[in-house]
Amino acid sequence: MGSYQEHALESASAVELVVALYDGIVRFLYAASAAVERGDEAGRRIAVKRAMDIIIHLQARLRMDVGGKPAQALSEFYATVFSQILQASQSASVAKFEHAIECVRNVRDAWREVARDPEVNPAPLQVMQAGRRGSAGFDGDEYGAGGGSSWNA
Repeated sequence: MGSYQEHALESASAVELVVALYDGIVRFLYAASAAVERGDEAGRRIAVKRAMDIIIHLQARLRMDVGGKPAQALSEFYATVFSQILQASQSASVAKFEHAIECVRNVRDAWREVARDPEVNPAPLQVMQAGRRGSAGFDGDEYGAGGGSSWNA
């Protein structure tokens, strides 16, 4: 990763990091789909594993104890997408990969909207001045996203 990308991730908020992980899932699913079109089984498996690793990471970082219904909904979403990806890979189906991509993009777009909301995701300077993640008191815990300096999804 180049220094620009490293700096961008270091200064990213918790929500922006979640969006970046969703972008990674989409990128790997496109790679898996392209591998299917090329007949590249090894390439498909590698791309699928990387997408699934991100989903497993996101699932593991959910805070069910504080997240309530939103965390439960995300948990169910991750389980569903994991299953869709597994089925797409087993059947080597471009259409099934495209469906999984669409599902992930829809949720990623919702996270992007959260990232744009200054009440939830203030500018880095505001965070430093306030000494916390959000001026509205959002530190991620309300949605099972963890809080503090961690960036749990």
